Amino acid sequence: MEAVTTAEAARAGAGESRRHVYWAHVRFADLDPLNHVNNVRMLTYLEDARIAFLRWDIPEESHTRLGGLVVARHEIDYLKPILLRRDPVRVETWVTEVRTASFRLAYEIRDDDHVYARAMSVLVGYDTAKQAPRRLSTEERAFLTAHLEPAAPA
Repeated sequence: MEAVTTAEAARAGAGESRRHVYWAHVRFADLDPLNHVNNVRMLTYLEDARIAFLRWDIPEESHTRLGGLVVARHEIDYLKPILLRRDPVRVETWVTEVRTASFRLAYEIRDDDHVYARAMSVLVGYDTAKQAPRRLSTEERAFLTAHLEPAAPA
């Protein structure tokens, strides 16, 4: 999937946004028989945005920003179908909660006119050598807290 990532604010306005922006291009292969982006492909857009946000491949002082993680939970609300389009959709990602061993990400798949989906993931620190959950380090929690934007009240 061709995409571009940027850390600039997702929306203009007062205050500094904590949202990471990932641009996902809709491909013909993403469509289902009804010519909508398939629901599973929308989860792939979220995965790509999450990986870009967590910056797995960008070393900071010769190490990754976050250690091993596993996804413990996903929740998604499909609000409007995405059709084949020339312009990419924006996947905004932000942290809504940081705990001792886990954190929660929120997402919106949107453009300037519509929100197509809202989603949430819970990620847990994971020790790959021990194959067991682990606590997040102070550095990991600091990185995540820097992107904390509390969830809006329901």
